[in-house]
Amino acid sequence: MRTLLAFTKKEITEQARTGKLLFLGILFVLFGIMNPAVAKLTPWLMEQMADSLADMGMNITEVTVTAMDSWVQFFKNIPMALIAFVLLESSIFTKEYRSGTLILSLTKGLARWKVVVSKTVVLTVLWTAGYWLCYGITYAYNAYYWDNSIAQSLAFSAVVWWIFGLWVIALMVLFSTLSTANTGVLVGTGGVVLVSSLAGMIPKITKYLPTMLTDGNSLIYGTKNPEDYTAALVVACVTAAASFAVSLTLFNKKQL
Repeated sequence: MRTLLAFTKKEITEQARTGKLLFLGILFVLFGIMNPAVAKLTPWLMEQMADSLADMGMNITEVTVTAMDSWVQFFKNIPMALIAFVLLESSIFTKEYRSGTLILSLTKGLARWKVVVSKTVVLTVLWTAGYWLCYGITYAYNAYYWDNSIAQSLAFSAVVWWIFGLWVIALMVLFSTLSTANTGVLVGTGGVVLVSSLAGMIPKITKYLPTMLTDGNSLIYGTKNPEDYTAALVVACVTAAASFAVSLTLFNKKQL
């Protein structure tokens, strides 16, 4: 356990030293502020565009903004934050393959499974801290300006999106043990997410796909119920656990 904690501390220190920790913090804070800011500025923007739109024959009526507009922005913007997270962290394994630093740690007695567990923990902590920081900022601003209670199943919609991020992390770890380059990690992870998204166009299997967890707007508007996400949650959790288990096996046999 002591070696696992030491390696995890090394990973966090590396995140801070390379500036990734700072970048992610700024990124999620900016997205958290931007969600209510865009909603708040919408009436002003529409007012500025009123004359131009009137010349085109479009009349602008008074725009009423609520917390719903801000939460819609949240569910539009958080995918971009996750993409930035994946791009930034896709090399968490592969950079050590290239530098050969893992070999030094392993020859000193560090068990291979601890490498996978440590890096997975770091990715999970970074995603969790960033995601809930973004959510918390948006929630606080929305509570100040409007009323969050207008959004239905808000907490549940936030939790399932967070779980989707954990599923993506499990894929990142899996493809990090399969590939020696971060491009392979990006292509593999993005490919699975893309296939899941495209498969969502088939109505009969939509409810089983992890990408359904990103449909937070349907929850807050009440067009879907939390029970509708049960199958997708189960599939996401099972496949994430299976991906992690396979990652441990693959990394244990991987030639470094």
